[in-house]
Amino acid sequence: MTYLTDSAIDAQALVRRVMRNSDGAYVLFEGVVRDHHEGKPVARLDYEAYRELADKEMRRILEQLMREHEGTRIAAVHRVGELAIGDVAVIVAVSSPHRDAAFTVCREAIDRIKATAPIWKREWAPDGSALWINLETDERK
Repeated sequence: MTYLTDSAIDAQALVRRVMRNSDGAYVLFEGVVRDHHEGKPVARLDYEAYRELADKEMRRILEQLMREHEGTRIAAVHRVGELAIGDVAVIVAVSSPHRDAAFTVCREAIDRIKATAPIWKREWAPDGSALWINLETDERK
């Protein structure tokens, strides 16, 4: 299960979607908007996505990981739109019969999503300047 949303994400609903009676562990990753990046203050973030392609890529990643790690189940949701400091931007939930696989797959899932899903982050400074992360050179002081 994967999707993009403009609304807050219910982490426990994702856990309920992946957990089975045969699972002995679940790992939940929540990526949260912080107030700094590379030593510079951040006031908020805007996330934009090519929704159709992002949904497809996230689904491909999760399906591939479940094939690579038999017995795991994964759900991932990413927010789009304007997010404030402290808002949850992305959640990945992984269940497995054993904890080691749950930890491993959760880490792989978020790393792959960040690397390949067409979701872009615009970082806003307190002075109103903005920068597309990983797309522009930061010339802010």
